[in-house]
Amino acid sequence: MKLTLASHMKIPSAALLFTTSLMPALAQDLPSPVTDQSYVAVDLLEAQLGQLLFYDPILSGNRDVACVTCHHPKLGTSDGVSLSLGDGGIGMGPSRHVDPNNVPEERIPRNATGLFNLGAKEFTTLFHDGRLEADSNQPNGIRTPMGSDMLDGFVSVLSAQTMFPVLSRDEMAGSHRENDIARNVRQGIITGKGGAWDLLARRVADIPEYADGFVALFPHINTPDDIAFTDISNAIAAFVSYEWRSDTAPFDAVLRGTDTLDAQAQTGLDLFYGKGACATCHSGPFLTDHAFHAMAAPQIGPGKSATFEDHTRDDGRFRVTGREQDRYAFRTPSLRNVALTGPYGHAGAHRDLAQFVADHSDPAQSLAHYDRTQAIVPDFESDDFKVLDDPEQVAAIAAAVTSPPASLSADDVAAIVAFLHSLTDPISITGRLGSPVSVPSGLAVPTVDTVD
Repeated sequence: MKLTLASHMKIPSAALLFTTSLMPALAQDLPSPVTDQSYVAVDLLEAQLGQLLFYDPILSGNRDVACVTCHHPKLGTSDGVSLSLGDGGIGMGPSRHVDPNNVPEERIPRNATGLFNLGAKEFTTLFHDGRLEADSNQPNGIRTPMGSDMLDGFVSVLSAQTMFPVLSRDEMAGSHRENDIARNVRQGIITGKGGAWDLLARRVADIPEYADGFVALFPHINTPDDIAFTDISNAIAAFVSYEWRSDTAPFDAVLRGTDTLDAQAQTGLDLFYGKGACATCHSGPFLTDHAFHAMAAPQIGPGKSATFEDHTRDDGRFRVTGREQDRYAFRTPSLRNVALTGPYGHAGAHRDLAQFVADHSDPAQSLAHYDRTQAIVPDFESDDFKVLDDPEQVAAIAAAVTSPPASLSADDVAAIVAFLHSLTDPISITGRLGSPVSVPSGLAVPTVDTVD
């Protein structure tokens, strides 16, 4: 059953009309409203199967980390910390801490991104550095450093992104000393019979509820032995697409001409699309140009470098393209539900949205005065501020910024934050299927009991 979600969300047909009488003064500068055509179609049964897999730790090497561990709906589909602890962590969100019996080798080097609207057709580039992209020049339509020979069977970039966390030592795979998945990853045995993906698929296929679900749903799967990792990934992608579609926020009512914002939020909208120049990068209905910009977001944590490189900085898009002009550039994030998805920046260096907006208005200057208490980092023996303690590296990061600063007062910042709160969508943050109480593997579902 293919769904477009319109009937599910009970959006009146009149809400799809662009009624100009209710539009603010800057309507000509605003994007067109989101419609059903903005999204890929979703099979509800596939999404329901993907929901269980998303919450099930069965896909991690040590069977103790699930997708939801770092992408929980109660934490804005992220995890509420600057840099996550994946394998080797205990607990959820800001209270997550190191397992003394399984100490991780390092923090995950980049902030866990939110998952809203990833089923929209325009989301064809994923990750902070865009290392996964739709590319019509590739045989299977996807480009990634992993190589095109690994991409057969993934139906989209959203599906293909699942390949990364399950193969990451620090995210889900764990150490090669602990399990067969990680050992295969360390040896480069990923695809084919007996490879890391096949071992994960066999785990799932050995569970009757999953096996029956896949056989019933997919015509190309006749027996549990036919279940491949790509089938698992495609189901998870269907769930993410369905669960966290976000287009019923107050801002969407403005775009559809059915409501207006309060005075402060309207002032913030005017600033966002006016002198604040925020929409230069945060454009379109999902408030992102999907491009890459060097904005001097503070770098904390282990950085993203090859194992042989003796530094902790994160070169961003440069790691993908090799072009000097891309050094320290990162993908523009969508701002949907941004009030809930902090900490902010590729390394999650800002916990406070207003402070991030203020610093972002003059990023090169603000970097030199970054308040390190803005970071939320679970206790771990690591030099999280090594880059920021190096004046030469700080100067290089600041020098990469090409955008002119915006002159914003404290009242301007408060107004912009009020506008950003109008991007919070109550339907999407609740989720359409919600969190299962249990999963077919019988493993414990990671939960967040309270959120400060």
